[in-house]
Amino acid sequence: MQPTYIPWIGYFDMIDKVDVFVFLDDVQMERRSWQVRNRLKGANGEVWITLPVKKSKHRDLLTISEAVLNNEEQWIKKHIKTIELNYRNSTFFSEVFPCIKEMYNNPVSLRDFNVGIVKNIAEKINIDTRFIYSSSLKEICGIKDDKLAAICKEIGADNYLSPQGSMGYINRNKEGGAFAENKIDLFYHNYSHPIYRQQFGDFIPFMGIFDLLFNEGFGYALDIIRKGRKDNIHYQSVK
Repeated sequence: MQPTYIPWIGYFDMIDKVDVFVFLDDVQMERRSWQVRNRLKGANGEVWITLPVKKSKHRDLLTISEAVLNNEEQWIKKHIKTIELNYRNSTFFSEVFPCIKEMYNNPVSLRDFNVGIVKNIAEKINIDTRFIYSSSLKEICGIKDDKLAAICKEIGADNYLSPQGSMGYINRNKEGGAFAENKIDLFYHNYSHPIYRQQFGDFIPFMGIFDLLFNEGFGYALDIIRKGRKDNIHYQSVK
């Protein structure tokens, strides 16, 4: 999975379900994607926060691992203040806010900042999955499912868990794509968003995980995340 800014709770469920989680960081950075933006919940609904990235290369050449945050825009103070204003009355604000504020300590690299948030939260909520950067693996060729299957082979994985949104390009040529060709068993993540305590009226799903942490705390977060878990879907069972 690409390193996402403040991922939603389903992302953490995938991390919790696997033995090894690979941050796909040597692919193109997309400027209006989950790599650089996500949502909080405020009194008037969704609140978007977006990371500014320096324009150091043509946008079609810049990979996630090369992207540098544009700290000249003073975004760090703005993001911290936005988070504080929207969650200062939440149940676990005093527990969670200092930890989150520490994550914003002079970040430079987009990848390292996003991965740092994910790893910090995973540790806080007691997920002990092993993490790897795809850029650290040598001689990985191909794109899309060919690249993913090559990564699996390189780390010795015989099962791959995919988000359902990847189904289209995996099956573009044949069912199971490069995974089936390489005898890697392919499963799709199956998740139903649980409802948890939330401020400001009706529940809104798919917020960044900060929303869950402020409302339910580190200690209860993983139990709530796991409540949305369903059996993985084998690629041959997809209809």
